[in-house]
Amino acid sequence: MKYLVSFLQFCGCVIFSLSSLAQTAGNLEYSDAVFNPDIKSVQLFSEGSVLSIPVLTLGTDERLLLKFDDLSGESRNYSYTILHCDAEWNESYVIQSEYLNGFVENPLEDYALSFNTTVNYTNYQLSIPNDRVQINYSGNYILLVYEDGDREKLVLSRRFYVLNPKVEIAAEVKRATFDPYNGDNQEVDFAISHPRLRIVDPFQEIKVVVMKNRRWDSSIRDLKPLFVRENQLVYNYDKENVFAGGNEFRYFDIRSWTYNGENVAKIEQFQGYNHVTLSTDEIRSNKKYFNYRELNGNYTIESQDRINDPDTECDYGFVHFTLAVPVPLVGGSVNVFGALTEWSASEKNEMSWIAERKQYELTLLLKQGYYNFQYVYVPQGGKQADETVLEGSHVETENDYQIFVYYRGFSGRFDELVGFHQINSKY
Repeated sequence: MKYLVSFLQFCGCVIFSLSSLAQTAGNLEYSDAVFNPDIKSVQLFSEGSVLSIPVLTLGTDERLLLKFDDLSGESRNYSYTILHCDAEWNESYVIQSEYLNGFVENPLEDYALSFNTTVNYTNYQLSIPNDRVQINYSGNYILLVYEDGDREKLVLSRRFYVLNPKVEIAAEVKRATFDPYNGDNQEVDFAISHPRLRIVDPFQEIKVVVMKNRRWDSSIRDLKPLFVRENQLVYNYDKENVFAGGNEFRYFDIRSWTYNGENVAKIEQFQGYNHVTLSTDEIRSNKKYFNYRELNGNYTIESQDRINDPDTECDYGFVHFTLAVPVPLVGGSVNVFGALTEWSASEKNEMSWIAERKQYELTLLLKQGYYNFQYVYVPQGGKQADETVLEGSHVETENDYQIFVYYRGFSGRFDELVGFHQINSKY
C-alpha cells in the first residue's frame, strides 16, 4: 500500500509539473532543463568521459555526446538547434548562420529501443559537432531539443561551452582569509595571464564566472580584477571570492536489482516495477566531517547485472528517499539536489513532510547507476539552494571549482570564452 501511495504521489507530481514547466518553457530561460516529464537521464559530456564538463575547444576534433531516454512509449519526431548565448546565458544578437556551419535545424535520428526492461523507453543520442552542423565561434551555447519541428514544443535544453584559449588561468583554493563562519569557507584566488590577448579596459572587457561543483545558482559573477599588471589580472580577494565548504555528497548504488548496493535498504518488485528504498538519512549539520571520495553531485548510468549495452538495457526503478527530521523546516522547501535533478530545486524534487513519521519523503524514477545527491533547503521565493542547513559545512570538503573567462572588446559583438580552468580543493 505504501508503494501504491508513493506511485500515485509520483504521478500527481508529474501532472502538477506540466503547467509549471510549460510556463518555464514560455520564458525560455536558457538553463539545463527538461520540459517533458517523459524525458529522463539527460547527460551531456565530452565523448569518452561521462563525468566531464561539456567544453569543446575550437578548432579541434573534440566532440560532445548527448544522451537521454524517452519513456512515452511512442514514436517521436525530435529535432534540435544550437543557440549562441552571452556570459549570462541570454541569447546573443549574432545570427545562427554566422556562428554555425551547415544546417541550423536538424533531425535527431540516432535512437534505439530498450531491451528486456520493466520500463520501456527509447534511448536517443547526439554527437556535436557532426556532419550536419559545426560551430565557428567560442562562447556559451544552449542545445535545444524540440518536437515536430516546432521550437515552442521544447523537450529539453542543455548548456555547453566552446573555448578559444587565449589566456592562462592559475588558481588556488584555500581556507577563507577572513572567515566569519568558524573556518568553514573556501576561498578561490586566481590570476589571468593574457600576453596573447590585448585588453584595453579589463573592468569592461573581461567577465569571469566562478562556480562550485557546476552550480550556476551559487556562482560568483561580478568580480573585477583587484590588481592589473602587465599582461596579468589578479583576483586575490579575501571576501568576494568565498564559497561555503559544504559537505561531501551523499551517494547510493543501484547498479543491480538483485542485491542491495551501498545505502540501499531494500529492493522490491511491486506491480511489475522495481522499487528501491534507500537507507533513512539524518541531518549532518551537527556532525563532524567524514572524508570519502564521491562524484561531486554527478551520476553514472551503469549496471553490475549481465547486460551488454547500459544505454538500452539498464532498467528504471522508483527510488524512495527519506530524511528524518524532528520538526519540519518552515519558510521554505526541502529538495533532493544534484545532477539527478538538473541541479535545480523545483516541485519535481521537493520533498513532502510526513508528520506521523517525522520525516521528509520523495520518490524519483531513476535509471540504474551510481548517484550522488544532497538535501538542500530553499527559502520561499529564493533562487539559491542552501546545502549547509541540512548537510553542514566544513573547510576540509573536497569540491571542484570552475573558472570561466569571457572577453568582449569595445568593437566586439558577443562574449568570447577565452579561458577555462577547473581546480579541485584537495587534489
